[in-house]
Amino acid sequence: MRAVRGVWRWRRNPLRRRTDFAEAWLALAALLLMVLAAPTAGVLCGALTDTALRQSAAEQRLHRHPTSAVVVRPAEQRQTVPEPDGSLGRVNHARVAANWTAYDGSWHTGTLTSPQQAPVAGTTFRIWTDDHGSPVPRPMDRAAADTHAVFSGICAAAAAAGFIEGVRRLIVWRLIRRRYERLDRAWARYGPDWGRTGAGS
Repeated sequence: MRAVRGVWRWRRNPLRRRTDFAEAWLALAALLLMVLAAPTAGVLCGALTDTALRQSAAEQRLHRHPTSAVVVRPAEQRQTVPEPDGSLGRVNHARVAANWTAYDGSWHTGTLTSPQQAPVAGTTFRIWTDDHGSPVPRPMDRAAADTHAVFSGICAAAAAAGFIEGVRRLIVWRLIRRRYERLDRAWARYGPDWGRTGAGS
């Protein structure tokens, strides 16, 4: 609203400079772009991200398979790992030597991260493996994909609004510099005669 009032105020003001009118129109244009272009960028980015993540999640569900791992013995150390789906919380888990059967029926042995803090031999826990039996993270669920898509859309809208405001501020800065340069030139031309009799001041 301030941009609209600025354009209207400078429309017929006798003290209006060209740069004042340009700044008011620039503010109005930036406001309209923020209202229209920034949300559009956010929706577009969110939709594209959602489509890509859903395709990735479908691909993961196709090639990642659940199975049970059996603890053979504790491994040498604990490990701090992030929560599933990339959430911010972190939990201490135990490293164990375990056996598991892959989706294709092959038998595997290796060191895994147990969800339990003090597993004993014979304890079973669920893991995910790829088509070849190698341990992989569990597939991304729909809720996580939607959350990432919404977050990317919000970030895109905020980035677009910030870019528009940055461009506006840069143009205003250039306009102010040009205004001061004209004032300096005018002062250099008339300043030495300021207040002298017969100088026309």
